[in-house]
Amino acid sequence: MGSPHPPTASGPGCAAAFPPAYSCRVMEQRCAPAWILTAIVCAVLLAIGGCAGSARAPEAQATEQVRQPVPILMYHVIGPAPTGARLPALFVRPAHFAAQLRALERAGYEAVTMRQVWDAWHHGGRLPRRPVVLSFDDGSAGHVRHALPALRRAGWPGVLNLAWRFLPDTGGESAVRRLVRAGWEIDSHSITHPDLTRLTDAELRSELTESRARIRDAFGARTDFFAYPSGRLDGRVKRAVRAAGYLAATTVRAGYAKPTADPYALPRIQVSGGTSGPALLRRLRDLRP
Repeated sequence: MGSPHPPTASGPGCAAAFPPAYSCRVMEQRCAPAWILTAIVCAVLLAIGGCAGSARAPEAQATEQVRQPVPILMYHVIGPAPTGARLPALFVRPAHFAAQLRALERAGYEAVTMRQVWDAWHHGGRLPRRPVVLSFDDGSAGHVRHALPALRRAGWPGVLNLAWRFLPDTGGESAVRRLVRAGWEIDSHSITHPDLTRLTDAELRSELTESRARIRDAFGARTDFFAYPSGRLDGRVKRAVRAAGYLAATTVRAGYAKPTADPYALPRIQVSGGTSGPALLRRLRDLRP
């Protein structure tokens, strides 16, 4: 709390009635006429944008942007691609990942979780000026070994879309708990990473509900969001995801996620191996609505 006594004017007499940048300090009673004039000036300045002509408050800016589209970046493996890898584009070297984070930071981006985006879109929550979600599919050791420390240095969370069959590849439950303690969100990517469109209704329901239940039991996560394995979905799959209690689901279709779009078909932006920081920023600019 501030002092209960008003600060005194500086300088001789009432010469400080207008401190630099109209600081709006309260004067002593002996300078009452100047104090009144200063208060009037400040009231006028506040009415048009602040005593020092400052920009609009960050709170106001954030409130205006809670319904903004948000880019959701999609990563798979953080690590070098082994010789003969079937999908080498899914491997992002740690040095490239670190360079991408630096580029995002310099461009004013700040990482958030899917929960933060959802709360901003639907419950009046706030987002930073340039939010971005960094999502990591499947589950692999590089998410803990490389992505975790890189994001921790930035003070950012990640989102792990965990396919339960890949839990051992991630490092087991203890490794995922490290992510949780660092503020990561753990969402579902199914149990076995199948093509959901080819499953029976019972198999589909099991993949959706069991994966969520296991993640919740193991890590105490809310797991309100789902990522379609390999981006495979149709109307039946979307209805099943909704029936399983998920709030939204992400695809592999390129684009920004929008609050007015189908919540069970949110686009993402894949980050491929070899992508430089500037190239990632260009991609974000090209796809921005």
